[in-house]
Amino acid sequence: MKKKILFLHGVFATGSCPMALALKEAFEGQAIVLTPDLPLHPKVALKNIHAIIDQEKPNLLLGNSCGAFLAQMLSPIVGIPALLGNPHFKMTDFLKERIGEHTYKYPRMDGNQRLVIDEPLIQEFTALEAHQFDGCSPRHKECVWGLFGERDSLAHFEPLFLEHYNKAYHFPGGHTPTEQEVKTWYAPLAQKMLLMTH
Repeated sequence: MKKKILFLHGVFATGSCPMALALKEAFEGQAIVLTPDLPLHPKVALKNIHAIIDQEKPNLLLGNSCGAFLAQMLSPIVGIPALLGNPHFKMTDFLKERIGEHTYKYPRMDGNQRLVIDEPLIQEFTALEAHQFDGCSPRHKECVWGLFGERDSLAHFEPLFLEHYNKAYHFPGGHTPTEQEVKTWYAPLAQKMLLMTH
């Protein structure tokens, strides 16, 4: 049985973003990489991800930016280890500066390319942020790893990550890794984590 990785993308990305494609290429023949399009609203996204986990039984969650924020909250609940790439733990700050209408950077399966950042969306993230580390336990400290880009200009949450978890790694890139960085830095760490799963 091939192992499965569930990739959770960031706010403006989709399941067909370069990072998702690079992960699929890196694990070709070794593991199945699931790359769904996530809903913008985090509560709906968490529900959807939960449903995918129930159906697909992945061995690892791999999130980037907002996807890492969601992966971190789900990991202890579903009992699946998570690799967090440049996790954005204060999504409200990120969204407040971007109120208005935007376009997803890559195609979505449903054909909808428009997203709107508004007050209700920000409120939803605010409510989740207040409880995002509630699931952390000493037993769980080793199951969530962080990967931080040294040139990340958007998310600077390694100190906050290290208040809750033990394993932080670095790569010499920015907030959104290039395809090559995904293959050089993300894939080997994900491979290492998969070896620890049953």
